[in-house]
Formats: sequence, structure tokens, C-alpha cells
Amino acid sequence: MGAALRLTNGEVVIGTNVENVSYGLTICAERAALVAAVSRFGPEIRVNAVAVVNLNGSASPPCGACRQVLAEFIEPEAPVAFPAADGMRVMPFLAIMPLAFEMDLKKRDSQS
Repeated sequence: MGAALRLTNGEVVIGTNVENVSYGLTICAERAALVAAVSRFGPEIRVNAVAVVNLNGSASPPCGACRQVLAEFIEPEAPVAFPAADGMRVMPFLAIMPLAFEMDLKKRDSQS
């Protein structure tokens, strides 16, 4: 699996999945790319497009964990392209993650 994120600053950052025998410790390509983007450009980055690819031809939409992590960094209408059972599909992020958890950063910061 591989993923590419286009940031609002024009940069494209890529990531690959890193599998582990303990499935819960595996990191998906989308999150690997996001970690690389934040490491390189800081936590204020914004994503305005996502592309997911795989080599085996199976359907591979972003998993729930990737959707939630992306939700904090992506523009709601950003296109997300991924392999689906009927071929490549492109959907706005909000359509694949309509009810993301949200954190009130102002409230959190005032409590610290």
C-alpha cells in the first residue's frame, strides 16, 4: 500500500504501510504519510487531496483509524482517491468520514 497527500502549501508527501505480526501495531500508508508531513512541515499542515494505491488490485479505502487521524488535518471537501471494488473511486473526505470525533482545542488549552 502507498499513499500520497497533497498539502495546501503545494508539497506532496508519500507514505507506505508498515505491517506487523501484531495487526494493531501496523501503520497504514495514509497515517505514515501524515506523520511524515507533520514531521517535515509542522502540525499546522492542511491536506487538500489524498491518493491511495495498492499493488494487488483489492479495494482499499482508508480505514477508520486513518479517516479519523486525517480528519484533524484535511479540508472537508478534499478529494480522496482509492481503489474500490468497481475501480478507482474519488470522494470528498466529508463523504467518507461524516461523523469524525472533534476536539475543542480552545477548551483543552484553557484547562492546562
